[in-house]
Amino acid sequence: MSYSRPPGLQIVDAMTPPVLVLAGPVARGEVSGLSDDVRALLRTSRARVVVCDVGGLGPPGLAAVDLLARLQLAARRAGGRIRLRDPDPALHALLDLVGLRFEVEGQVEERKPALGVEEAVEPGDPAV
Repeated sequence: MSYSRPPGLQIVDAMTPPVLVLAGPVARGEVSGLSDDVRALLRTSRARVVVCDVGGLGPPGLAAVDLLARLQLAARRAGGRIRLRDPDPALHALLDLVGLRFEVEGQVEERKPALGVEEAVEPGDPAV
C-alpha cells in the first residue's frame, strides 16, 4: 500500500514548538539570517515559541548575549518569543547580569498563586 503526502503545509503538533539549533560561535553576519529563521519558524508553525538549542553555542560572551537579544527581539516583533534549551550556567549568569530574562526549557515557570485558593488546615496543625 502506498501513501502520498497531501499537498500544502505539513501538520505540526501545537504542543511541540519548532527548534533552532545554534552551533559554534556565531559570526556577526549570521545574526540577521538567524533572525529571519526565527520569524519564519513562528510564521510557518503558527507557534508562539521557538526553542533555541544553545548547548553547542560555545563559551558564553557578549556576542552570544547580543545574538540572543536580537533573536528575542525578532520573535517579539513576529508575535512570539524564544525559549532556551540547554544553556551553559555561565551563559545563564551572564544573561542575568546584563538584565535579560529568558524562559529556559525544563525550568519551572514562576507565577503567583491563584486568587481565592487556600490550603486546607487541619485542626491541631501548628501555626506557621
